[in-house]
Amino acid sequence: MEYIQAPSAVNFSELSPMVGSAPPVAQNVTYERILQARSEPQNWLTYYGAYDGQRYSSLDQINAENVKHLTPAWVFQFGSAGFHAGQSTYAFEAAPIVVDGVMYVSGWDGWIWALDARTGRQLWQYKHAIPFDVSLCCGNVNRGVAVAHGKVFAVTLNAHVIALDAVTGECVWDVTNGDVRAAESATVAPLVVKDKVIVGSSGGEFGVRGHIDAFSLETGERAWRTYTVPKPGEPGSDTWPDGPAWARGGGNTWITGTYDPELNLLYWGTGNPAPDFDGGVREGDNLYTDSVIALDPDHGDIRWHYQCTPHDVWDYDSNMECILYDLDGQKLLAHFDKNGYCFTLDRANGALVRVTPFGERITWGEIDVKGNVVPRVLPEKEGEPVHFWPGPAGAKEWTHAAYSPRTQMFYVPVQDVGAEVTLRHREFKESIPYWGASVTVDAEDMQGFVEAFSASTGEEVWRWRNDTPMSASVLATGGDLVFVGQPSGEFNAFNAHTGELLWQFQTGSGHHSNPTTYSVDGRQYIAVPVGWGSWVEGIVPAMLGASHGDAVFAFALPE
Repeated sequence: MEYIQAPSAVNFSELSPMVGSAPPVAQNVTYERILQARSEPQNWLTYYGAYDGQRYSSLDQINAENVKHLTPAWVFQFGSAGFHAGQSTYAFEAAPIVVDGVMYVSGWDGWIWALDARTGRQLWQYKHAIPFDVSLCCGNVNRGVAVAHGKVFAVTLNAHVIALDAVTGECVWDVTNGDVRAAESATVAPLVVKDKVIVGSSGGEFGVRGHIDAFSLETGERAWRTYTVPKPGEPGSDTWPDGPAWARGGGNTWITGTYDPELNLLYWGTGNPAPDFDGGVREGDNLYTDSVIALDPDHGDIRWHYQCTPHDVWDYDSNMECILYDLDGQKLLAHFDKNGYCFTLDRANGALVRVTPFGERITWGEIDVKGNVVPRVLPEKEGEPVHFWPGPAGAKEWTHAAYSPRTQMFYVPVQDVGAEVTLRHREFKESIPYWGASVTVDAEDMQGFVEAFSASTGEEVWRWRNDTPMSASVLATGGDLVFVGQPSGEFNAFNAHTGELLWQFQTGSGHHSNPTTYSVDGRQYIAVPVGWGSWVEGIVPAMLGASHGDAVFAFALPE
């Protein structure tokens, strides 16, 4: 195993054996190539591996028979502290992108690296300057980059969108995409569609108005912006009360969307309405918060929407992935929501095909087979606590499920954590948290699962239970394997058909990221970023045994 340590205090330009220039392979990453990403499984060209969001690779050199021999091939370590602007939350959440032997990965606090994907050696690094007074709701994090046309695209905590030269790491363009004074920020991995790079916004807990934006790949000029909360007179505005509530309505878009090129539709999830929990100041369904929305990627027009939790008073963001798949002649979309239900939609028009519960304990309310929402527990009286499952962390966090077309099953990281919420009315003040309650998490009564569900019936096929929540993304492979990490540091491989645990490795730090897979010179690797700091979505990794080391592990079979 080759161990590459890269502490931030070192001047990397002086480490000549470890530093070089990336080969000019990224120049060749075009829209057409990303469209055909499934045809080159040796690479991981976009956030989910392909536009469909399945997080599946057909690579099968590592399989259920030999995975027990998997071992670390290299480790790239880049630091052990991630504190910023008074925030004690940080996590390494990225999905490594791999293009023809070069890995591009982002970290907290504005760091981006290019690595030799075969050895882990650093090729270049970039550090975006983040002001120390940036207001952050939920942590110093970044979920990854996009690569196309010789550039590496990323967003920054101070709401910029940047393009770097993929060969040298030098900044090509840098544009502002939000008002940092109002506490807008950005953490999403960009998505390249045609000649545009598309990003979403963060900051809903400060009462900002969510939006999705598209920029020119070449120049950074904004092509369009779509707000997720309509202003008066726009479609959906009648779901908000008269007055200023819509202007501070939340609905932010901090998880990457998916794309169907045949329908030319972009699918994106939206966050909770603001203020969290306090629905009395925003009567109505509050569109388009807690929704899956389909947009025209050329102009940003909303073509259809499906709202998962109307008038959300439980903090149930619907940002989670929209998995696109075809089954029995239907073009479908699956969305595993924080509220504990999976929504299967016709992705052409947004019609509900099926809704099924996947959460272990669901007491906040019930959604019937027709999609009707019946609330059971409501935080209505100030100062009076109410308890419900799942808590605001959700039955599934933002971390992603996977779908295997081989098994026709979904693999879902589930967390079973309740919470007590006490309503606290708060007046809106710009850049101050617009948080409508105090929250106490059930730290003594939590568990997690990896669950497999049939795509055709929605029924559970198998489950693997863990004493702590499962809060990292899942990867499915053609080797009939399912990979996922734990908050306590273990990285696991399961039999995709049976759920049998086949392999486990302790990485020494908690998992809250997106594993990917690729191959170089015919050798398959499984790459996973690790590193999880203090409070994340109300769960305390330190209590679960996680440490604070930030690294990328690459595993492979012995040569």
